[in-house]
Amino acid sequence: MDVKQKLLVIIGPTAVGKTKLSIELAKRFNGEIISGDSMQIYKGMDIGTAKIKPEEMEGVPHYLIDIKDPSDRFSVAEFQELVRAKISDIGKRGKLPIIVGGTGLYIQSVLYDYQFSEAPGDDVFRRELEQKARQKGNEVLHKELAKVDPDSARLLHPNNLRRLIRSLEIYHCTGKTMSEWQKDQKHDLLYHTAIVGLTMDREKLYERINTRVDIMMKEGLLEEVRKFYEEGLRDCQSIQAIGYKEFYDYFDGKVSLETAIENLKQNSRRYAKRQFTWFRNKMSVEWFDMTDTNPFSKKIMAISRYVEGKLGIKSNTY
Repeated sequence: MDVKQKLLVIIGPTAVGKTKLSIELAKRFNGEIISGDSMQIYKGMDIGTAKIKPEEMEGVPHYLIDIKDPSDRFSVAEFQELVRAKISDIGKRGKLPIIVGGTGLYIQSVLYDYQFSEAPGDDVFRRELEQKARQKGNEVLHKELAKVDPDSARLLHPNNLRRLIRSLEIYHCTGKTMSEWQKDQKHDLLYHTAIVGLTMDREKLYERINTRVDIMMKEGLLEEVRKFYEEGLRDCQSIQAIGYKEFYDYFDGKVSLETAIENLKQNSRRYAKRQFTWFRNKMSVEWFDMTDTNPFSKKIMAISRYVEGKLGIKSNTY
């Protein structure tokens, strides 16, 4: 009988504290970290994606960061393939693979036997949607999706053009919504998995998100985005990310800088809400409240004990 590879997954909304926790758990369980964020793969998109800094890694190896140019396309299927290969590699070296991130569908695609090649496509229809978005804006497609697949529309931000188009394309080709298509996929976990979810009082989380945006601005987020804008990078997957699209409106003269910053804060708060909804509805998660982490060591202890019991392994620190 094949023994499933052990895997730790740490999920939760933006700004909840996944990075700090993941480093502590990696050190305790001899782990290596795989980014589960669909935008941290892009080189140069550091501040806006809250990418971990080298000095914050504390010697823990990190993967799937800075592997694509911002002009490149990146799919869930490619993520699935890359992460599964990395899980295998880490496991063979006697380490514990740890996926950390907040991009729900991407992480879900790794854990379950999703066959993305089976989802049909229509190149002509897809190009028509892309043209419509350029001419009339992403909101038009988002409203179209809301009519046929309200569940997916509720989880997707209008800026996420690629996923909007893919959801409409699947409905166009099959008559099934993305949600219905996913339900037809096999939902058996491929790995011996412990899924740790981090939650927090909503008001405190929103306060942390607002503060994080202010810090990003001080660290040079505007200059980071301006570089891509001046390079002519536009109408591509990376620039649809929250933290980038908002400032393109400012550079285009459509909104003031103050409005762009407030839009970023609002979009980030809404994204956090969608992340909570996704994880609670789509995955079997053991939730830990991070509202009060004083002392942090006590919270780490509780989470470590859960991981030990779930995966049948011992941590190397107490």
